[in-house]
Amino acid sequence: MLFFGGDYNPEQWPEQVQAEDVTLMRQAGVNIATVGVFAWSNLEPEPGRYEFGWLDRVLDRLHDGGIRVALATPTASPPPWFTLAHPEAMPVTADGVRLTHGSRDTYCVSAPPYRAAARDIARRMAERYAHHPALAMWHVHNEYGTDCRCDTTAAAFRTWLEKKHGDLDTLNEAWTTAFWSQRYSDWAQIMPPRATQYLPNPAQVLDYRRFLSDELLGAYVEQRDLLRAANPDVPVTTNFVQGGWVSVDHARWAAEVDVVAVDHYPDDAGPGAEEETAFAGDLARGWGGGSWLLMETAPNLIYTRGRMHAKEPGRLTRHSLGYVARGSRGAMYFQWRQPRGGAELFHSALVPHAGPDSPVFREAVRLGRTLENLAPVASAAPPAAQVALTWDAPSWWALQAPALPSADIDYPGAVRQAHRALFHAKIQTDFVFPGVSTDLGGYRVVVAPHLYLVSDEAAAAFRDFVASGGHLVVTYLSGIAEPDTRIRLGGYPGAFRDILGVRVVEWHPQPAGTTFALDDGTPVSRWIERVETAGAETISRYADGPLAGAPAVTRHRYGRGSAWYLSTALGDDALTGLLRRVTADAGVEPVLPDLPAQVEAVRRGERVFLFNHGTTPARVGPTVLPAGGVAVTAC
Repeated sequence: MLFFGGDYNPEQWPEQVQAEDVTLMRQAGVNIATVGVFAWSNLEPEPGRYEFGWLDRVLDRLHDGGIRVALATPTASPPPWFTLAHPEAMPVTADGVRLTHGSRDTYCVSAPPYRAAARDIARRMAERYAHHPALAMWHVHNEYGTDCRCDTTAAAFRTWLEKKHGDLDTLNEAWTTAFWSQRYSDWAQIMPPRATQYLPNPAQVLDYRRFLSDELLGAYVEQRDLLRAANPDVPVTTNFVQGGWVSVDHARWAAEVDVVAVDHYPDDAGPGAEEETAFAGDLARGWGGGSWLLMETAPNLIYTRGRMHAKEPGRLTRHSLGYVARGSRGAMYFQWRQPRGGAELFHSALVPHAGPDSPVFREAVRLGRTLENLAPVASAAPPAAQVALTWDAPSWWALQAPALPSADIDYPGAVRQAHRALFHAKIQTDFVFPGVSTDLGGYRVVVAPHLYLVSDEAAAAFRDFVASGGHLVVTYLSGIAEPDTRIRLGGYPGAFRDILGVRVVEWHPQPAGTTFALDDGTPVSRWIERVETAGAETISRYADGPLAGAPAVTRHRYGRGSAWYLSTALGDDALTGLLRRVTADAGVEPVLPDLPAQVEAVRRGERVFLFNHGTTPARVGPTVLPAGGVAVTAC
């Protein structure tokens, strides 16, 4: 079975509407509803007074309708009485401002009263519902990522640091505290990164984000263990969310959930939405080891910067099946019914304000039938790819530091561009996580964009990969620093110099809008470097600008493989062309040969999903895809 459904908030509606909801869910083929995510104040309206009767009726009603439940613990939004009783459990910003109640995520994850209250409500829900016949899985919390810099967090941070570093001498060395007279002589002197006179210590900031990831994980594990003890047969998960503000290393968290569940909201109303869907699906599949679940996306809107874009007819289906093709165990949305009020009163929904007589609900009904017909793929995973991209959350965090050579450095943008190039080259792509596992076996090509932090162990794994016949593509800003942000000396890209056969002695970041050309006419922008070759072959040179005549793109034969270095930012077309060349050299073929430019093909099990992302019909063998259409064929 492929899951189909999403977040359902019955506490916002009278029971007659709830009854209609079940009827409409059955009509659409919905088979799962996420319930309780933001219901704490309804479940525990006063300290120690619990009202589960309404939830009993909801679960019974859904079960009678043949709909299963992902039951959430509501700990992402403590009720007003809790925050008034425990103001010390409210988050404090880096500026020292303690926030007040009035939104979601109003908690400090390190605060003992919050952790105790979260465990209590989770335990009571486990005792009551662990064996309810509707229960399909537990959904702990919602989108972990809330930050806090209070004194309680500071104490927890120090405990974490002492466990990690062992002693202050080791910490001082890792943080280079000799710079600016920051050497610590007592653990009590260390605080979370807070507003300060000028630039913060980047190693301190990075360690804090790693700490927060572990602290949030600890809160999840506490609830997970309570739920699992009540009924070990029910899987437990939480929904991952991406964003520069999210201090969660999902690659490390993945081992702690029974199914990797991901929320994804594309933010490009144009063709970029389809590219983002492919990227998110491949990344989630990497976290999940081949299988994952789309827990939330917007069914009929795309949230662009500044406005909500209504999805065109068929786009809900195309996006949903795009996730399924890439290994998702279904398609779930936020949310089932659009609310009449509240902070997100215009958020997307399967049943909008217009009601079921609407384009989105009619398309949802058709999609439900499609997913039911595709149920056999639920037990199949996409085949392992021959090409992998690296993803490393700590490198992303480190490249958000304020004192970098350019304010335009964009870690996720660099990885997405490389994925986009492979997407347009029709190459199936996996993700690997060198900060978590150094296993690169089975891949012919690995692409490492902006892999800023590299451990000695990871560097050795890349070296062995290339020496054994692999093809490696490394971009600028890779291999620069050790995991604690200390720079590798001797020239960039320190960890990869021997594999790449180059030495970079100077960076020349460029203002936005500045472009130069390579000697083959390829335009480049944003970043150029003075590269000295040390065994590498120069593939192209800078044709103009301050580095005219210097190497720009190189290739180094190393052992039985080859390693490419890109010292500048290529445009999409040029990067796609280069990666086509590298993958062809490695013997990697597209999913299907001779696909039209606007058609994407994804293989899962014995099926091939064909997506026409263009505005005109396209033919793939005997299959004619209408504009914007999807077809699923046998391999």
